[in-house]
Amino acid sequence: MNIQGKWTLITGASRGVGREIARAMASLGSNLILQSRALEHMAPLIEELKSKGVKLKAVACDLESEKSIQAMLQEIDSMGVVVDFVFNNAGLQVPYCPDFYSNKREDYVQAFAVNCLAPVQIAYHFLPKMVANQFGRIVMTTSGIADQPELMGYACAKAALTKFVADFACKFNGTNVMMNVMDPGWLRTDLGGPNAPNSVETVIPGALVGVLLDDQKSGRWFSAQDYAGLSIEEALLKAKNK
Repeated sequence: MNIQGKWTLITGASRGVGREIARAMASLGSNLILQSRALEHMAPLIEELKSKGVKLKAVACDLESEKSIQAMLQEIDSMGVVVDFVFNNAGLQVPYCPDFYSNKREDYVQAFAVNCLAPVQIAYHFLPKMVANQFGRIVMTTSGIADQPELMGYACAKAALTKFVADFACKFNGTNVMMNVMDPGWLRTDLGGPNAPNSVETVIPGALVGVLLDDQKSGRWFSAQDYAGLSIEEALLKAKNK
């Protein structure tokens, strides 16, 4: 798919997976709206991406706050651009709880706010617009975390987000509006920690297949590590069989 000149919204874009997605989408010619908690967090990436020749905008938002998200969405609407691609990438890990019977309610609440409710709110905003335009792609970042009740708040929030996407597939399959989930794998990031087996760069090209595919299928789970080391063309060919 030729994405030159189209607009992409990326949450959590200032670092980690979001930064890699921003770099890759800019290299393909997409204009970017980059979200972080504070505008100054985006300054180094924006400076880096200026050489790509794409349009760049930054928005600040606290994804724990429904009001802050709504204000961000209104700001994006006021830009007068059509958002074709959304990467709901931003995530928050809960404290590791060795005594897993003592997971705190507030950890669940915070995890669900950022990892599930925020991307759902953003999706509900853009999906009707995409349906009206007869085009759009949303990728939700999920997690393959399993068998770790020590991190249950995070795991449950990601599972709920995956369920949201899976159940919407029946509404979008066969249309040019597609919504899928992407699992980046365990990465050496601020969220994944220094002992993770994979570098953050390995999410590309796998993180992109959910927006670059043009097969009108939704509700799928794409594991980015399945495409590590492939070209974008090779990744898309492999992904078409999912």
